[in-house]
Amino acid sequence: MTIRPRSIRSLASPAIGPSGRWSPAWARGLAVAGLLVAVSLTGCSSPTQTPPTASAPIRGLATPPTSGFSPTGPMITPRSDQTATLLPDGLVLIVGGYDNGLALATSELYDPGTGIFSPTGSLANARYYHSATLLPSGRVLIAGGQDGTNTAELYDPKTGTFSPTGSMAIERLLQSATLLPNGRVLVACGTDDASAELYDPATGVFSPTRSMLTVRQHATATLLPDGRVLIAGGEIPAPNMSEIALASAELYDPATGKFSPTGSMARDRAWDTATLLLDGRVLVAGGQGDQESPSSAELYDPATGKFSPTGSMASDHDSATATLLSDGRVLIAGGWGTVTAEIYDPKTGTFSRTGSMAYFRESATATLLPDGRVLIAGGEGAPAGEPLNSSTLSSAELYDPKIGTFSPASPTNAPG
Repeated sequence: MTIRPRSIRSLASPAIGPSGRWSPAWARGLAVAGLLVAVSLTGCSSPTQTPPTASAPIRGLATPPTSGFSPTGPMITPRSDQTATLLPDGLVLIVGGYDNGLALATSELYDPGTGIFSPTGSLANARYYHSATLLPSGRVLIAGGQDGTNTAELYDPKTGTFSPTGSMAIERLLQSATLLPNGRVLVACGTDDASAELYDPATGVFSPTRSMLTVRQHATATLLPDGRVLIAGGEIPAPNMSEIALASAELYDPATGKFSPTGSMARDRAWDTATLLLDGRVLVAGGQGDQESPSSAELYDPATGKFSPTGSMASDHDSATATLLSDGRVLIAGGWGTVTAEIYDPKTGTFSRTGSMAYFRESATATLLPDGRVLIAGGEGAPAGEPLNSSTLSSAELYDPKIGTFSPASPTNAPG
């Protein structure tokens, strides 16, 4: 099915294609300096973390928050389609993105202990729609993206700087990047062909692996407990520059270097979320497809290779965030035109409403912090209750699962 144009992104990014989505062919044909970054995680789940007994204080709040979402930050720079990576020391690295249609090279670090964002090293290439992958060494691989072309860089937390590493064989944006059990990174999707590549941190080199069965961009990629990678949904460019959402899925096996077919989803989906649950199944939710912003969700079972329906969300969530909480539930937050958030309980297979954010946000990032809270930052949006006139946000909010509701953002968190 052809997915609908995104008027909000057309306003924010003047170089966007006629469909309201980016495709590599369209992007390469633009003579516009500096534009877009990949959604953090690109469908890959964050590892479960054990929270300490007490939450860290939030600087700038006169009293402790009384509801689940509370203001923090804001970021130094408004940004959307940035990436966010939890570092081994508990800080969160925010990289790139775009503001008012211009790609960003700057990066920031968020300290959960102080609630403050501070500057760190800048990229050599401004980029958005890129990928960010935490390597076993603690460094972060930043690859591709709009304006990043086929280049890649490494962030070293010890020095706070980026350095170049090997380049990919082909330009990619809206790709997936998945850390494999052997320490290499599978980079797939995000181009006009079905090729995939492997990055080896030991050599700093990308090398080809077998191609996917289907051309995809902005598919979800989830590392399964057995080491295989589930690639699901996404979209393919159409001749009229209107992308087509997909329902198919495939599995990558690092042992053979091959992709193989697996069961298809009940609905074609792009700009959805995929989250690895504690029992090994994968929750796929929302996005665009045969409905404008479906509220439906599905579960993939690696043991059977099939998707099955699960409870539906109360609201549509397109370009939302999904975060595996420390207790095994999943927080779905925001997306196109909504401030709502919902909790999925794998034990009951149902979604329930939780508190709403102070801003509606699409293409924000969500990061599980070591203390169990969730940092939601940036994106495109506006304050709750105001007209849907999108701007790039510098604001950030914290979700506390122990409380389970949102509180209004402070005045310092106004849109950038």
